[in-house]
Amino acid sequence: MAAPSTRTLAALQRATWKVSQTSAGVPRHPVPLLVPVRTKKRFYIPPPVGVKGKKDVNPEAKARAAGVVFRQEYMERPINISCTAGIFDPYVPPEGDARLSSLSKEGLKQRTEQLRQSASSQLAIRKIKEFDSGFSSKDFAERALEIFTEAHNVLCNFNREKLHSLVTERCYPLSSWQEMTRGNRYKTLRWRLVESLEPPRVVHARCPDMVSKGNLYGQVTVRMHSRQILAIYDRFGRLMLGDEAQPKDVLEYLVMERHLVNPYGRWRLHGKIVPSWAPAKAPVIKTVMIPGPDLKPEEEFDALNYKVPKAEAVQWSK
Repeated sequence: MAAPSTRTLAALQRATWKVSQTSAGVPRHPVPLLVPVRTKKRFYIPPPVGVKGKKDVNPEAKARAAGVVFRQEYMERPINISCTAGIFDPYVPPEGDARLSSLSKEGLKQRTEQLRQSASSQLAIRKIKEFDSGFSSKDFAERALEIFTEAHNVLCNFNREKLHSLVTERCYPLSSWQEMTRGNRYKTLRWRLVESLEPPRVVHARCPDMVSKGNLYGQVTVRMHSRQILAIYDRFGRLMLGDEAQPKDVLEYLVMERHLVNPYGRWRLHGKIVPSWAPAKAPVIKTVMIPGPDLKPEEEFDALNYKVPKAEAVQWSK
């Protein structure tokens, strides 16, 4: 296509050169003549897909080879140093706790095992006393029970400012993930501590550090055996879980935490330890909407004469 077009252009230039010479008699420079010539229309052909032997080209690697430098992206996640993200070295409750008597053979074995494992707890209590001079394992158990009772009373009334002063950000953080208030939206809570069946006592203590070596936190596990009342109602006032007239015996292991380096830090509820041998919780009764009859605008619903449709029996074969 290119060769014939160049020949026609050369022939036209010679003709213009002769005409200019014969007309004026004086040789002049040839005037270029532009003739539009349509070339072949070329379309973009995408690279073939799924061809064997060819690898996908990485655009970032290709740009780096060309000299383009990409900025490195960092995954940033905010952390809160006022509390830890979990429970360090959690306490393992002995199986059958609060059921076996200390005078029985199995109860004596559990008691001796606890005394053997209390060496590291004593070292942690000594380190906690260096930052909190008024700390005492006997008085602290009663103090933890008061914090636990007040935190649950505030949770029923849902006072956000007061709740943050009683529990850590792990139990009730500022973000959407909440361990203590998960699933409580549009529900009404009724909770009350009836009595304490056994005096609470400190069974475990640890003093871990986070971020740096001197940033210490105190975690104390308190065993509490009490009788409580819990009732949960849905947004329609129907009972979903528990009963306000029937108290239940509850054995709990509360973890209290404090930022020891902070001089204004306080002991707050950090979490609970649920043993593996604990019985399963009772299922929550959920509210289900029963579809009613299709009524016309002029008709009224008669609840007394309406019969709730039942599901048809289906025969399942093996």
